[in-house]
Amino acid sequence: MQLSKNQKQIGMLILFFVIAVVLWDTFFIYPVKLFVVILHEMSHGIAAIFSGGSIVKIQIDSQIGGYCQYLSSGGNVSEFFIASAGYLGSLFWGGLILMLASKTEKDRTISAVIGGVVLFLSYFVIKTGEAFGIVFTLLFGIFMLVSAKFLPMKFHDTMLKFLGLTSCLYVIIDIKDDLIVRSGIGSDADAIANLTGIPSVAVGVIWIIIALVSLFFILRSSLRETQKSS
Repeated sequence: MQLSKNQKQIGMLILFFVIAVVLWDTFFIYPVKLFVVILHEMSHGIAAIFSGGSIVKIQIDSQIGGYCQYLSSGGNVSEFFIASAGYLGSLFWGGLILMLASKTEKDRTISAVIGGVVLFLSYFVIKTGEAFGIVFTLLFGIFMLVSAKFLPMKFHDTMLKFLGLTSCLYVIIDIKDDLIVRSGIGSDADAIANLTGIPSVAVGVIWIIIALVSLFFILRSSLRETQKSS
């Protein structure tokens, strides 16, 4: 029996989920986790810009961590917006990559845009002077641009869907680990707790609920579009 396009899409996403879970702590997933850190810190920076501030520098380290140093216009509302943007922003970008790869035939263009954005962000990483983050962002950005030129559409379709889905999963797991299991470590939720008086664990629970609901709608939207075009 021949599978429909929608059934193939569902099967592919299930396979990607299994691969991500099985290989979660291996080098295979490591670059994806670092990419999510880039999305996280970029989201803080974008929020700072929208709040009237600017990005100073972005650090990415080998322990799958980082920070975005920014100038802020000040005020609790701005700081709340900026602190909230990290996890929720990286979830948004991961979901957007997954949906665009599922809905469009512009996979090479998407890869090229990702490469260009990462290379642009490398300017702020270079300002830290830390070799690991500089090398990773430059190599990742160059790889995405070169692959967009020379590698086939099937490669990009598969890579982008895996990158988007795994990015969403990592955001959810990262929220759980950093904000619920290990609260009080100076996380984004701790910053919000200081601003609002809401316990950081409660902030983490709210974020993980938002992330799970968002992932549900991201997956449903991706599959629905595939079904319409099949």
